Amino acid sequence: MAKEKIVYYCTECGTTHPRWSGKCPDCGAWNSMEERKVSKKSQKIKITNKNQPRPLKDSQHKKIKRITTYNQEFDRVLGGGFVRGSVLLLGGEPGVGKSTLMLQVMDKITDKKCIYFSGEESEEQIRMRAQRVGIQNGEILLSCENSLEKIMHYMDKMNPDIIVVDSIQTIYSEQINNIPGSITQVKECSGQLTRKAKEVGCITVFVGHITKSGNIAGPKVMEHLVDSVLYLEGGENDLYRVLRSIKNRFGSTNEVGIFSMEEKGLKSVKNPSSFFLSERKAEVPGTAIAVSMEGTRPLLIEIQALVTNSSYGNPQRTAHGIGYKRLAMLVAVLEKRAGYQMGTQDIFVNIVGGMKIDETALNLSLVAAMASSFRDVSLPADSAFIGEVGLVGEVRSVPFIKQRVQEAAKFGYENIFIPGRNADNLNVNNANITGVHSIEHFFSLVF
Repeated sequence: MAKEKIVYYCTECGTTHPRWSGKCPDCGAWNSMEERKVSKKSQKIKITNKNQPRPLKDSQHKKIKRITTYNQEFDRVLGGGFVRGSVLLLGGEPGVGKSTLMLQVMDKITDKKCIYFSGEESEEQIRMRAQRVGIQNGEILLSCENSLEKIMHYMDKMNPDIIVVDSIQTIYSEQINNIPGSITQVKECSGQLTRKAKEVGCITVFVGHITKSGNIAGPKVMEHLVDSVLYLEGGENDLYRVLRSIKNRFGSTNEVGIFSMEEKGLKSVKNPSSFFLSERKAEVPGTAIAVSMEGTRPLLIEIQALVTNSSYGNPQRTAHGIGYKRLAMLVAVLEKRAGYQMGTQDIFVNIVGGMKIDETALNLSLVAAMASSFRDVSLPADSAFIGEVGLVGEVRSVPFIKQRVQEAAKFGYENIFIPGRNADNLNVNNANITGVHSIEHFFSLVF
């Protein structure tokens, strides 16, 4: 006979607790505890020789076979394409282009059976979008089904190679009383679909929305279940979209894919550096070129700064693309170590194109752009700046320096200022490399 015990389940974070409390100890939510009876059936466990522990040296290594999506940027992020039986979670803000991207990916895979399950749109709406972005693969199967049991039935009956579930928050199981989108429904549905995908070897893509805090809506355990977690980033008014890998069991998490949002959907950007520098105006005070590493790919980024007399009592500090605290730190270094009096100045800093970059190698270019605007003197048009600036004004070394310098030289930036330690024994064709040790040394060479 089955034994029953009572546990208390948090509807906000999905954790279980042996006792009831008004506040969840894990997520801090109030009045979120629900009583639930859990039955444990006593049954004999059958042990087979198949899964018995064995030495690592006896395990056979099988080469991973990938299914290319014929989308250069998407394949780059995945590590070369889909892996049979893998489960992916694609997150992003509403309207960023998640559904469009998956339709375009399925459009190119003409030799595989693909099913698109949509719990948010009707078949007519999906067809209208497919027509707008130029989808030509008419063999893609559509289903506006959001019942977990029916989706798993179709996976057994039709044996698809790839399925897309858009979105996972709309899927519900008839065996669970909670409403679709609740923590319980998302957790159980994603768990059962993941197990099913592994059993039948079907590539499964969950499309998920993100919360205001930037995390995928639903329990955190969903990200642990899947093989890869991808985020599609970009604002509604931005021309670009960045596909970033947060987790990838079959590839590197350092790769990013860059797309441009056009009338025909998302288009891979083959040369991101030229894309971001296409409208740059040289010989203007307050602009500088930096070289950032996005994964294993160097990108040339334009940094703009505007320093002007404040019209209010408290000067403004506004940063787009970098953290506010980082801007405040670099302003303090300029004041303390270089003697720039910015206490009465409004300072605005922007990374052109809407990119958001946390890399410290941009510090030298940020300092150069602010000093250029403050002095109203333009920086040399053929110069690029790479380096981390410390609190005592020193310019510290950064990784991947050769790849950064080569990318800058390829686009005609001949004079490249880098940390002095990185400049030792570094030789790149068509590049005049100057090593700097401090911002005082740097300003004496530039201005």
